[in-house]
Amino acid sequence: MSTKTYDRQNPAFYALLITLVVMAIGPIYLMLVTSLKLNVDIMSDSTNILFMPTLRNYETALCDFLWYKPEYLRRCDPTFGRALTNSLIIGLISTAITLIIGTMAAYALVRFRFMGRDVVSIWTLMMRMVPPAVLLVPVFGIWTFQFGIDGSRGGIILVYVALNLPFVIWILQSFIVQVPIQLEEAARMDGAGPFQVFFLVVLPLIKPGIAAASIFTFRVAWNEFLLANALADRNSRTVPVTIVNSLTEFNIDWGVIMATGMLLAIPPIIFTFIASRQIITGMTAGAVKG
Repeated sequence: MSTKTYDRQNPAFYALLITLVVMAIGPIYLMLVTSLKLNVDIMSDSTNILFMPTLRNYETALCDFLWYKPEYLRRCDPTFGRALTNSLIIGLISTAITLIIGTMAAYALVRFRFMGRDVVSIWTLMMRMVPPAVLLVPVFGIWTFQFGIDGSRGGIILVYVALNLPFVIWILQSFIVQVPIQLEEAARMDGAGPFQVFFLVVLPLIKPGIAAASIFTFRVAWNEFLLANALADRNSRTVPVTIVNSLTEFNIDWGVIMATGMLLAIPPIIFTFIASRQIITGMTAGAVKG
């Protein structure tokens, strides 16, 4: 009869683990609790552990989408609703355009032979290393004085596509390299054209890479603040820009701001969950039984 022995962990390990968990979950918990309080309870000097939770802050933030009008709300401010719509449109469209261009560019860099291919591949990754703050002034000047697309959703989408495209090309190259060239040659022998080979043979096999790249691209487009703050106007502001602009010197509605922050985290979580399922599906579909 064998007996299993377990090494006793150092108590400092558990203390460090608990500290990391508190540091990760603590701010989210405080934001959630604050979003369920009225401003009177938030600004109260006494710390009330027990309070009556309310959804008024969420109703105020989402009043533009509600099918009813809250009785306590005198006027519906559509600022957050407009910002949420802008963020969804900009995030989804920029992600789709980046993936379409990125997959084709990565396939060309892997499969085609042309002069300067390695240089283009290296410079593609090096462009991603440029901080967005360096691009702020030249992009603002070109978008404003030459193209005249500042303050529009299309201008922000174009910036995000250029910002995320190098990383998408780089990450998809590693997936396309692993696709056996014999599959493409067999498809060509069966009469498939270049686009049929690309869309029907290559894309299904690199689905995990596309899902991983889409998660990164959407999260960057959803959370980016610096370029959006410089290029957006009142009608094209995204949610991060709207939250920062709602912080004024005289009146700060902390309950609505915290509710907006909680709502800001929901779309990326849903998008990541859907895309991560594609990663698991692609990995299990490519498994070979021994």
